[in-house]
Parts: sequence; C-alpha cells; structure tokens
Amino acid sequence: MPGMSLTVMLIATDATRARAALSLALAAAALGEPARVYAHEGAVALFAAAPRADDDGEALAAAGLPDRLGLLAMAHEAGVALIACQTGLALTGLGLPDLVAGVEAGGLVSLLQAGGRLVCV
Repeated sequence: MPGMSLTVMLIATDATRARAALSLALAAAALGEPARVYAHEGAVALFAAAPRADDDGEALAAAGLPDRLGLLAMAHEAGVALIACQTGLALTGLGLPDLVAGVEAGGLVSLLQAGGRLVCV
C-alpha cells in the first residue's frame, strides 16, 4: 500500500537488528513513505550518541557501509522519526541528551494511535 506509514519496532539490543530496522525505515523513506523507528525498552541504548563495542565500524567501512551512528544520521536526515521508549529511557538510565540528534520520547499508545504498518525487528 503505497503512502502508508511504516513503523519499525526495534525490540533487541544487538547492532544487527538496529541495522535492519534503520535500513528498512530508510528504504521506506526513499519511497516517499513516512517512516519511524521505535526503540523498545533496552533497545533505546542503540540510539545512544556514544560509540558501542558492537558498532563494528571498521569492518563496515571496509565494505563501504555506514556504521550505527552513520545510519542514525542518515535516518534523521531522511526524515525518519526516531522514537525512544519512555520506559526504556528509565530502564537504561539514558536521557534524550545522551541520544543522537532528533530522537524523541514516546510510548506504545501513541505508536499504535498513529496507525500504519508495524514491523518488529
């Protein structure tokens, strides 16, 4: 259904899932569809501005691919909404200033109210 919004719910803390979620949202945005990535609970840590041990930036750069922070920047620039679970912020001890630019706090109720397609990764 062209034009229908896509929400990708990131439910785990590993970088592979984060890459998949961000890549899917970026593909939707490239097609002109509204896209959001919602980091649920502990997955909020994947929106952190600080480098992570599992970023694997060197291997990705060698293959010509962006790392986690690069993908997050691309998503922000493409207009993909990045939403951090409010409960996840409390669980991780992170605040919005600890996250990459453009991340907003949100919850499941507002996520479902927005409608559209929902994919869990």
